[in-house]
Amino acid sequence: MKIMKEEIVSNSDVTKNYKACREIAEKCGKVFVFKNNEPDAVLFSINNYAKLSALIEFSEHLSEIDIAKIIDLIPKDSMIYNHAIGLIRKDLDQSVAVDIIE
Repeated sequence: MKIMKEEIVSNSDVTKNYKACREIAEKCGKVFVFKNNEPDAVLFSINNYAKLSALIEFSEHLSEIDIAKIIDLIPKDSMIYNHAIGLIRKDLDQSVAVDIIE
């Protein structure tokens, strides 16, 4: 996952100046909240949240066959594997494999 410097705020920044953090989220789409120099939370703009929640809700109703088809569409090369989409592919591969075994 790549995080742009302007998308990072500290936990205390959110507490002390929520309005400024909210404005960053609106401008950038999201803000990564760090606690003790580690990612702790994400603050999304309402537009980004709406897009993501619609996608998540849609995916919850997919059959295992549809999920397998989606997995096949995700690039398999090693450069993508370390990227977030590659990690999703790995998780999906494992969950489908577990579903088939059970």
